[in-house]
Parts: sequence; C-alpha cells; structure tokens
Amino acid sequence: MRIGDLAAAAGLSTKTIRFYEQAELLPPPPRTPAGYRDYPPAARERLAFIRDAQAAGFTLAEIRGVLAIRDAGQPPCHHVTTVIETHLEQVEQRIAELIATRTELQNLRQRAQGVDPADCGPEGICRILTTA
Repeated sequence: MRIGDLAAAAGLSTKTIRFYEQAELLPPPPRTPAGYRDYPPAARERLAFIRDAQAAGFTLAEIRGVLAIRDAGQPPCHHVTTVIETHLEQVEQRIAELIATRTELQNLRQRAQGVDPADCGPEGICRILTTA
C-alpha cells in the first residue's frame, strides 16, 4: 500500500507517517521497483496503536519501547501497565497541585474583595498578594 493510501486509511498525513518512520515508530517499508514506499497491511494497525497511545498520554519514547517489546515477539502488556501506573501517579500529583493552587487563588480572591485600592500606598507592590 502506498503512503497516500495508508495515510487516508489511518486518518493521518503522509508527513506524519514519514515522521513516525524517522522517529523509529514505524519501520521503513520495502520499496517498489519505482522507489515508492510499499507498506504492509499491518502498518495501519501500528499507526492506530501509535495514535491511541499518544491519546493516552504516552510519549513517543514510551511508544517506541512498547513497540520494541512487541517487535521482539513479547507481549508488552506488563510494560504498558507500568507506564500507565506511572502516568496515573503523575496525573494524581498534578491534580493535587491544581487543587492547592485553586484554594490559594480562592483565598486571594476573598482577600482582594476586602482591599480598598485607595489604601494601597507606596510601600510594597500589592497588598492582595503580600501577607505582611
């Protein structure tokens, strides 16, 4: 299958497919005698996996690792589970940070409602953001 046909079937651009080849996510396909790329049918499934893994937050390096395990003939499920757990921990940590930031901003908003701009003298920069 030529690159244009693969791109249409996978819902990607030919530029993206070439990028995946360069990034070693998609093995270089054999070439026709005329020099055109001739992708095997499995390339479409591989591209779908790459797209789905990216949507799940996997980096290209992580995807490359999963594909390397599969290409070596091993099931990558244990490795994928480990990556998912790591990503989930990072997301949970980020959520906690965002909740703390939201709480701080809510407190600042409440403080701002009690500040009269006329009372902001030349000392300091902004009474809303300073605790002293």
